[in-house]
Amino acid sequence: MYYPMFFDTTYILVLIGVIICMIASAKMNSTFSRYSRVRSRSGMTGREAAERILFQAGIRDVRVEHISGNLTDHYDPRSKTLRLSDATYNSNSVAAVGVAAHECGHAIQHETGYIPLAVRGSLVPVANFGSSIAWPLIIIGLIMNSNMSSLLLNLGILAFSFAVLFQIITLPVEFNASGRALKILGNSGILYEDEVRDTRKVLTAAALTYVAGATSAVLQLLRIVLLANRRND
Repeated sequence: MYYPMFFDTTYILVLIGVIICMIASAKMNSTFSRYSRVRSRSGMTGREAAERILFQAGIRDVRVEHISGNLTDHYDPRSKTLRLSDATYNSNSVAAVGVAAHECGHAIQHETGYIPLAVRGSLVPVANFGSSIAWPLIIIGLIMNSNMSSLLLNLGILAFSFAVLFQIITLPVEFNASGRALKILGNSGILYEDEVRDTRKVLTAAALTYVAGATSAVLQLLRIVLLANRRND
């Protein structure tokens, strides 16, 4: 009997992905924790920094709101709302200001029509659907012993590929937002030069979590392809 999903050497790819994500997450948490204890000399909070950056960029229609949770910060282009988490909204640390500036970077991307952001936005429904339907198709295709199995496997791989593509296109969006944030913080005087260097470490650690996520997704896709090839053989 064939048990491809439970007993196979391709699990090493999953394990590698998990380890990479754990290391990146630990690095992000430790770096943010360290610099969340370093008060910015301007005393500006994440909310105040975000409002100033948006105002200086000429963006008047984006709201800055508080959202509960830890590092749940994000920019919602649909409602044009920039949401800052508990660790960012009222904190005046260099880490909080950096994260707020990063999210402003996304708002500026949206305002200026940054193409990778638009592409990522268009992929959201496809990626969500692909993520939900991929594994049922893959599992059924691997277990079934019929002429339909190859078709189901290929459809599952295609669906999962859209989710992987979303992870990959996220990378330039996040790196660009961080680059914009660091430039703005340095040029606007919100942070001093040494504080910008500290903030760079926080944003770099955050970017590594996206790199880890994309790497894990690619490894998972590779595993599925290997399983499919084995099944076809």
